[in-house]
Amino acid sequence: MAWLVLVVSGLLEAVWATALDRTEGFSRLVPSLVFGVALVGSMAGLAYAMREIPLGTAYAVWVGIGAVLTVSYAMVTGAESASVLKMLLLAGIVGCVVGLKLVH
Repeated sequence: MAWLVLVVSGLLEAVWATALDRTEGFSRLVPSLVFGVALVGSMAGLAYAMREIPLGTAYAVWVGIGAVLTVSYAMVTGAESASVLKMLLLAGIVGCVVGLKLVH
């Protein structure tokens, strides 16, 4: 269960990071509310997962999932350019996250 919660928390990290960009300095209400809710959910999930998963592993997996999803979303929406090299580097992060799960 801790691993599932950690994955969902990583997803919420990508949500709050994307929402933060859209708040325009917290001047827009809806993105600011999405940011706050996703941030609290993400942190709470990370804290819950760390009851069973060691700190270093949990944090690395959480950040990796959030980073890959945030960059992928930005590339899909055109907010950030896509390239083969970026996709290979993101695949490397995914591979490292999977590796951390396998050795846990």
